Amino acid sequence: MPRIRPFRPGDEPALAEICLKTADAGADGTGIFADDRIWAQIFVLPYVARHPDLAFVVETDDGRVAGYAVATDDTDAFEAWFRDEWWPEHGALWPKPECERSRQDGTLIYAYSRAPGVEPYAARYPAHLHIDLLPELQGQGWGRRLIETVVAALRARGVRGLHLVASADNAGALAFYPRVGFDPIPSHDGVQAFAMDLPATRRAPSAGA
Repeated sequence: MPRIRPFRPGDEPALAEICLKTADAGADGTGIFADDRIWAQIFVLPYVARHPDLAFVVETDDGRVAGYAVATDDTDAFEAWFRDEWWPEHGALWPKPECERSRQDGTLIYAYSRAPGVEPYAARYPAHLHIDLLPELQGQGWGRRLIETVVAALRARGVRGLHLVASADNAGALAFYPRVGFDPIPSHDGVQAFAMDLPATRRAPSAGA
C-alpha cells in the first residue's frame, strides 16, 4: 500500500521526473522544451528548497516516489525569494527570451516575471500549492489525501486561504479540484484558478468553560 510521508532531501530527482511526466496539462511533457529541466526548476524544486516542511510525497510499496504536493504559506514572500534568490542562480542557464516564439519562451518569460503582487489571488488566499501524481496513482484518492495533508499543515500555521492555478486544457484537474473543496475564481486566459478558505480550527472548550 502506498503511503504519504514528508519530503526528504534526496527526493528531488523523483519530484523533477514526476513534474516532467505530468507537465503537459497532466500528460508527459518530455521533449516539449529544448531542456526538460526547466519544468522542475520553476514548478517544484523551489518549493522544496524554500518550504521542505510543506512538501509531502506518495511513496509506493517498492520505495519509489510517485506523487507530491508542495506549497508555500505566503505567496508574495515566496515570489520575492524566487525572483531575488532562486531564479538568478537556477535559471541562469536560460536567458530571458525577447519575445514568445515557443512554449518554452512563454514559460521562461513567466519565470522571469514572477514577483510579489503579480498574481491577484494571494491577497485573499495567501498560500498556494502544486500537486502532481503519476498515472499509476491517479483515481485512487491520493490527490485528495495529499491536499488534505497540505491543508492541515497550513491550518496549523493559521493561514487563512489557499489557491492554485491549473491549465485550462487540463480537463482532469478542472474536474478534480471542485471535488476536493476548491471553488473556481476569475482567472487569466489559458488557466483556471481555484481557491479555498481555511477557517481556523476551533479548539475544544476547556474544562469548566
